[in-house]
Amino acid sequence: MPSKKIIDLLGDKASYLLEHQCKTLEKSQFTLPSPSHVEEVWINSNRNNQVLRSMQQLLGHGRLAETGYCSIFPVDQGIEHSGGSAFAPNPIYFDPENIIRLAIEGGCSGVASTYGVLGILSRKYAHRIPFIVKINHNEFLSYPNKYDQTMFGTVKSAWNMGAVAVGATIYWGSAESSRQLKEVAEAFELAHELGMATILWCYTRNNAFKVDGIDYHTSADLTGQANHLGVTLQADIIKQKLPTNNGGYLATKHGKTHQLVYEKLTTDHPIDLCRYQLANCYMGKIGLINSGGESKGASDMAEAVETAVINKRAGGMGLILGRKAFQRPFAQGVEMLNAIQDVYLDKDITIA
Repeated sequence: MPSKKIIDLLGDKASYLLEHQCKTLEKSQFTLPSPSHVEEVWINSNRNNQVLRSMQQLLGHGRLAETGYCSIFPVDQGIEHSGGSAFAPNPIYFDPENIIRLAIEGGCSGVASTYGVLGILSRKYAHRIPFIVKINHNEFLSYPNKYDQTMFGTVKSAWNMGAVAVGATIYWGSAESSRQLKEVAEAFELAHELGMATILWCYTRNNAFKVDGIDYHTSADLTGQANHLGVTLQADIIKQKLPTNNGGYLATKHGKTHQLVYEKLTTDHPIDLCRYQLANCYMGKIGLINSGGESKGASDMAEAVETAVINKRAGGMGLILGRKAFQRPFAQGVEMLNAIQDVYLDKDITIA
């Protein structure tokens, strides 16, 4: 039986999430996280030996080391939103050192942040925790606000600071997505040549994805296709928001889908919806990590654990959680990160 703490945090959703069995896409069809993930998936790929070593560094660090799962601590909200909106709740994180310290003391597999944050402390910390440099951002100061990911530096500079991986975002569905696709594909190719792994934030963005008051940006079918595009760019890990609904293609009446997606491959259960996201990651050969979302206060711990349970039971590789950890006192941030890691360490929380 899973730990009492996890069951208590799940509350009245405990049996709904912990006892669910997927009858849509069977787990036997998937490549699931394991300590030998690098050997099982990447040994026969076109990734070079240096990339394999970087992947193993990421999966071999922190409290989840050698489990096949990863816990990544991301802090890029100072650019993606603003320094004030991100760090006013806990101003110590204006200092980049506290970002890296929280990742280390929280037992994370790696820390993902900006060129500036990781670069200013790279000599002190690059050998102590895997660095993941986020190479593009949505600069959010221009007026009126725009939603476009632009490159902030070079892949070579990420390599020079000792990063084991680079991360990037593409806003699939946006008018700028074709340019972003080309930029990120070229950046990922160079990162692989230099021996770094690649992580793609696969987000959808288009005002037309909101139909009749329903937001389909996190529908399983649209995010699943975003994932499928992302793995085609040879991302080694996909970061995706947890699905909240389905039927985005049906609502927008654009693109192509198939009725079996809704009748056979998914249900309305969150684990089944997440599994469809994973199916689009080459049936789990590419790891799927879901994001922890914004901080809402007292409910954060329960929400983070719930997301981790859904991701793990769907067959995902882990969680990437930032604001829920750093927008609270340091010790509570460590506790938050450890709580989600405990989900992946709990052998009684199994793949559905």
